[in-house]
Amino acid sequence: MSIFVKHVDEYPGLLEKIGDAPKQLYYRGEWNPGLFEKCLAVVGTRRMTQYGKRVTEQLVGEVAAAGVTIVSGFMYGVDATAHKAALGAGGKTIAVMPCGIDVIHPAYQADLCQEILDKGGLVLSEYEGTHPATNWTFPRRNRIVAGLSKATLVVEAGEDSGALITANLAKKYGRKVFAVPNPLTSAVSQGVNQLLKEGAELVGSAKDILQYYGLRGSAEQRGTKTRNYAEIKGELEQKIVQQLDREPLQIDELARRLLVSASQVGAAVSMLQLDGVISEEQGKFYAH
Repeated sequence: MSIFVKHVDEYPGLLEKIGDAPKQLYYRGEWNPGLFEKCLAVVGTRRMTQYGKRVTEQLVGEVAAAGVTIVSGFMYGVDATAHKAALGAGGKTIAVMPCGIDVIHPAYQADLCQEILDKGGLVLSEYEGTHPATNWTFPRRNRIVAGLSKATLVVEAGEDSGALITANLAKKYGRKVFAVPNPLTSAVSQGVNQLLKEGAELVGSAKDILQYYGLRGSAEQRGTKTRNYAEIKGELEQKIVQQLDREPLQIDELARRLLVSASQVGAAVSMLQLDGVISEEQGKFYAH
């Protein structure tokens, strides 16, 4: 554990500009000022849907691969998915804890914490030692997440989500707020939709975010990548993935559209799941 004090040269510049910046930052990992040059906060619900997971992995993966440091709060759901997506893309990520620097919260994500450190990221906290996480330390933590970042991306958020605290702090600090459009029927769309009404920028692809940072993503450089269905084994499996690329569907609906039995579809989707091509949530199947 090490510490940086406010007004020292190495203290993150954007964070120091907020009115209530921490007087000190405790950290684990190797302090690299370059980590703070281009930071994006990624926040959202802990009750993440399969849609939210896919969107977070896709957007964060490409943004992190382009050199943007991903900042989040290390909780389960969107936070943890964002950290993992950044690491998976070979990028860097910063986890801001709501507790003392010697505590990992939640404790069961100790492996993720270690991976962040092993791959050149940082774990930060304004609290020393074993200070416990409490109801009031979470919103205090959120101001650091927003303060470190040039922009904040909200993936999914209900109307009472803590992610909205981070988004509103970002607006207060004069930072950009991006929001991912969500299905109107989703319980975790209400907060995001409210942000969009209030002027948050709608994100349709990683390109929207990277342009704000003056960067180009790998997908943009090589052109839009389309799925090669011929690489998928089996004609029925190929047709199923084509349908799921359009929208998530249940087995019965797939069978109806493809004019085959539900048992045939069930066998095919099982193989696709084993191959990691699709996944299931609440009875609907999603293509990766």
